[in-house]
Amino acid sequence: MPASSRDTVPRATLHLFPGQGDFALTPLVKGLRAHRPLRDAVTGVFEDIDRVAVEHGLAPLGPRLVSDAPPSGRELAEGPPGTAQLALFGASLSVHRALCAAGQAPERLLAVSFGEIPALVAACCFTVADGARIALRLGQLLHHCPGGLTLLGAGEEAAHALLRTAGVALGPARARVVVGCVNDSRETVLAGPLPALERVERLARARALPATRLRLPFLSHHPSLGRTATAFAAFVRTLPARPPRLPVHSAVAQGVHGPGTDLPAALAHCLTRPARLPGTLRRAAPGPVLLLEAGTGGALTRNARHILPGALARAPLVDPDFRWSAPPVPVSHPGAVG
Repeated sequence: MPASSRDTVPRATLHLFPGQGDFALTPLVKGLRAHRPLRDAVTGVFEDIDRVAVEHGLAPLGPRLVSDAPPSGRELAEGPPGTAQLALFGASLSVHRALCAAGQAPERLLAVSFGEIPALVAACCFTVADGARIALRLGQLLHHCPGGLTLLGAGEEAAHALLRTAGVALGPARARVVVGCVNDSRETVLAGPLPALERVERLARARALPATRLRLPFLSHHPSLGRTATAFAAFVRTLPARPPRLPVHSAVAQGVHGPGTDLPAALAHCLTRPARLPGTLRRAAPGPVLLLEAGTGGALTRNARHILPGALARAPLVDPDFRWSAPPVPVSHPGAVG
């Protein structure tokens, strides 16, 4: 698979695991119909996920995704809490598995927010089933976290200035709007209660700054979610975890998860701390590298191209010229147990 016509030959492959803000089912459904490696990966991954879904009284997702009448994103969002998170977890892990089967296995991983769950499963820290349990529990907890997230067409410094002008940067934690994610030098995500977010959005539009509310009906990356984060970490601690077999670069930790990382705490920090992609990506890709997005969209790839203009970055499910090739040898997945 020629990744690009550029002369630079990548020395390493890095899989990028996105958060929840750019999850769409249509690219996945189209990919399932067109690419056998992806279809095989989805079938295998969702066998494990669906056992967890049934344990919790949810309908299996795998057979519906590969059927002639797959569910829409709205149907997933309107399902029981945690349904959409199970689907996103499974989709991301499936794209990663399909890339590995097609001869594009990574030397290291990078995760943004929710993407840490499938990334840690890809690194064999958790089984697929336990990763599904973590994703489901997170979705259930987020259901009780009212608020919202807004994509702002401005960098971090400009975003903070906007929040100060709007009068929502100070006060009790639950009333503040904060910069929840720094995607690149010209794009951030704001997190906060809906009335305050609406105030910031009006001010942004008055200043000709793009401001788009994400279709996520909950709060995240916000300091008011401390109790929720504590409950989430306590749940994750009930599950067995192993040290990562691959380096996992975290945009929230702004470092690498390794043998000494407290993984339950690291996952919980995604609820209360900001994610900063630029520095994390630069540290994860210090030289020539092929960046492949393990998700259904292309926003993370777009951010990566802006941060590292010389990098080869592809979003397999939305790049029309991306080629899936057959694996030269069978690929095993030790993280698939359970």
